[in-house]
Amino acid sequence: MALPEERFPFPGNHTDQAFFADRADRPLTMRGVTEADLNELLRVDREVFPDDPYPYFVLRQHVDVHGDRILVLDDGECLHGYVLFVTTSDGYVCWVLSLAVSADQRGRGLGKRLMHEVLRQVRRERVHEVRLTVEPTNAAAIMLYRSLGFSTEGGVRRDYLGPGEDRLIMTLRLGLG
Repeated sequence: MALPEERFPFPGNHTDQAFFADRADRPLTMRGVTEADLNELLRVDREVFPDDPYPYFVLRQHVDVHGDRILVLDDGECLHGYVLFVTTSDGYVCWVLSLAVSADQRGRGLGKRLMHEVLRQVRRERVHEVRLTVEPTNAAAIMLYRSLGFSTEGGVRRDYLGPGEDRLIMTLRLGLG
């Protein structure tokens, strides 16, 4: 499968600073992950999830096994976010395992762009449902997922990821027949 690459901003839209990485005006590129990204992927994950980041070996294995299912936001010098998604072996359900955007890039629509690309890919693959988990107190993430059409069912799942690790499970049915 060819990996997508999207550069921000689009040609002719240089005045929109929302998709520049920083004051140096380095444009962001959405692209597939490479092995060379591992240390930066780990850095972003630790920044965004300081209490429970993926260990290096888990990210290493995700890159090896699901490398075509990890998209990153790259400014040419460092990564500013990523999304990791996998599809069940029957192709029916896709799970978004992680969505991360660095603190300095939040509020710019980058998480939504990453999710739009995931949804575009899984629709093309005729996946029926997309699921994810989110901390019940993460209002910004819940609002993002709801804006994309995700809904919750069954309320908070206590200890879903272990003791004290409650989660909401959110689902988006893609309506494929």
